[in-house]
Amino acid sequence: MPETTDGKFSLAPGDQALVSVPSMGSPLSALPDDAFENLLVVSATASPNKVESLVKRRGGDPQRVGVVPVTGSPSQYDGPLWTTDPVDPSDLTGISIRLSKAMKYVMRGGWVVVDNVNVLLMYGREEQVFRLFDSVVSNTRERGACGAYCTVREAVTDETYSRLRGVCNQEISVE
Repeated sequence: MPETTDGKFSLAPGDQALVSVPSMGSPLSALPDDAFENLLVVSATASPNKVESLVKRRGGDPQRVGVVPVTGSPSQYDGPLWTTDPVDPSDLTGISIRLSKAMKYVMRGGWVVVDNVNVLLMYGREEQVFRLFDSVVSNTRERGACGAYCTVREAVTDETYSRLRGVCNQEISVE
């Protein structure tokens, strides 16, 4: 049974959580304040401009936040967030490469957030998405960083959810 929270959740360094989120909610709003000290977001639902706005609303310093924009649309961003070039959601290899480069900026106790695993599952072959997911979780854990991998629970099968859950050591539901 997942831990349920209607506010913020916290993780210890190295903990990896599968986080169920509402379909229109931003998982970044549920992160603890200290997550914004060293945060890498793989964002399939929010542009870097929106991530920057949310970071500022939460009182964080956008210069301490990196974003891997996962989008099929060309996008321009010229702000204080560190960003990679946008990558198409079907390009799992491209996502992996950008993540590998960005991970060097994630410190022990920092955070890696994938804001919507469902998008990757919609565009990529399930087995490839699981390999990418397992790799990201393992690398984040090895760095001693916190990992939050967000999914809309109702939009994935029980089998898919169970496989994702099996890679993480916690399960959290944000309402």
